[in-house]
Amino acid sequence: MSRTVFCQKYQQELEGLDAPPFPGPKGEEIFNQVSRKAWAEWTEHQTRLINEKHLNMMDMQARKYLTEQRAKFLSGDDYDKAEGYVPENKDK
Repeated sequence: MSRTVFCQKYQQELEGLDAPPFPGPKGEEIFNQVSRKAWAEWTEHQTRLINEKHLNMMDMQARKYLTEQRAKFLSGDDYDKAEGYVPENKDK
């Protein structure tokens, strides 16, 4: 049986991650409070932000920005969207 967590984004019991996404206290917190579904959605959104906003991950400000956006996204607060992103039409 898979591990479940009470997801802070969706406010319900959902399947959890297999391991913390990165080391340290924040990784443990995400492991214990964020579902696999929410984390997968965040990683897709993070990629869109990096691409659309041309973020340089060597830049500390860009990394700080993504950390702030991750916290907002996973807690259900308002977060920045990638300008110019058009979702794929899955009806085709």
